[in-house]
Amino acid sequence: MKDVLRYTRPEVLGVHPAWIREYVEEMNARGKMCHSFLMMRHGQVIAEGYWKPFHENWLHRMYSVSKTFVSAAIGMLCDEGKLSLEDRIADYFPDKLPENPHPYILEMTIRDMLMMATCHKYSTYRGTDMDWLQTFFQPHWEPDHKAGTEFRYDTSASYTLDVLVKRLTGKDFLTYLKDKYLREAGFSENAWCVEAPEGELWGGSGVMCTTRDLARFALLFMEKGEVDGKRYLSEEYIRAATTKQIDNAGGSDDMEVSGQGYGYQIWMQWKGCYAFLGMGGQMAVCVPEKDFVFCCTSDMQGDADGYQIPIVKTLWKTVLDKMTDEPLPQDDEAYGALQALLGSLEVSVPFGEKTSPMAEKINGVKYVLGENPMGMTDFTIAFEGEGGKVTYSTPRGEKVFAFGLGQYADTFFPETHYSGKRINTPLGKGYRCLNAGVWKDEKRFLVRSYVIDDYFGNMAAEFTFTENGVHLQITKTAEWFMDEYAGSADGKAE
Repeated sequence: MKDVLRYTRPEVLGVHPAWIREYVEEMNARGKMCHSFLMMRHGQVIAEGYWKPFHENWLHRMYSVSKTFVSAAIGMLCDEGKLSLEDRIADYFPDKLPENPHPYILEMTIRDMLMMATCHKYSTYRGTDMDWLQTFFQPHWEPDHKAGTEFRYDTSASYTLDVLVKRLTGKDFLTYLKDKYLREAGFSENAWCVEAPEGELWGGSGVMCTTRDLARFALLFMEKGEVDGKRYLSEEYIRAATTKQIDNAGGSDDMEVSGQGYGYQIWMQWKGCYAFLGMGGQMAVCVPEKDFVFCCTSDMQGDADGYQIPIVKTLWKTVLDKMTDEPLPQDDEAYGALQALLGSLEVSVPFGEKTSPMAEKINGVKYVLGENPMGMTDFTIAFEGEGGKVTYSTPRGEKVFAFGLGQYADTFFPETHYSGKRINTPLGKGYRCLNAGVWKDEKRFLVRSYVIDDYFGNMAAEFTFTENGVHLQITKTAEWFMDEYAGSADGKAE
């Protein structure tokens, strides 16, 4: 197996190592939960870094970046003549149509779906649905507009397209892509995809691959479908996919960065860029003018700044606006400093202190809680050495939540009923997570948890203590799990 990724020093391609270091240091200083990054110019990797415990072989959930993989598969099928973008999707799924299909559904084309312009208000499936494909053709509500007329972000469209790939080829979309391009590019053979409840791959959100794999995939688009002299995807499809097909200014969370239009499962961005975007900060930002690709993974779900603004704008300020078209003089000192920084990266710990005078007063004390949305009846915090644990009672039994003090404890979230490799099929064990506790001030103790498993999400539990009482506030940002960990409660020492 060959690998399309090649490496060189950044100075060779007009990027000073100090600029890359500045990018990393600013993200660290702002406390952003970064997992990895990779920078590539003129098809060569000039820098990559991984915040421990993440590493170069980590199969990371790509969330909606998965949609762009589906788009590539559809483009390849179009090139093969197995479909046309003007085909009506309903013609491929007669078995999923109701007795009297809505005319808007019958008229909807593959192209409409690629550019997020279906006839649906939003994604048609709910978390409890067991046949997501059927909901696309038999939604819980009636379509309210013709396809092709409005941008409505619709993950069920991406899912239906990835099932279409399997119907036409007999292979799931990821296997099809591996056979057509990814394997030859050096893509991880063990990369996989989370499944929808009915067992089809969830192409809207489920791809699991490495950061390097994401760079290999992005290269296919940056090279206009021809990599190392071999054509894998037509330039015509690449051009359409990476240019504005529909206006999305009213449907983007960040109008300045990503409200520039939408292509085929690809976001147009400011300054002539385009990007593959996934929830929480999974990104491949392609900058054709500078022949530059930036890939990253992170969990900035719930971050007050979002994830695109801090990542993209910091990247432009520190690197993109400074790079030159000519090589720069080799700077061994700056390059060595960059490599030292990259070798010492660790995920950001919440800002705060390891101890407080209140710690001794509340250590081991049981607090009884009043009625609350979480159903928690009581809790005890016990500190020991460099960490501790919260023991609490719920309708699901007693739970123990371990944490490090001012550092992360690498452990497991104390719930076993969350989905595993298939949605709505319980994993049967807790998700791997990183938990840290810090004192925000003398009376406020924060416990922060980041799930780093096949699913990513985060939770913050803030305990504010008074002389004999406590106020507990828990917030979570996670898709379809941690729902039991959101709300407030008041209590008293027993």
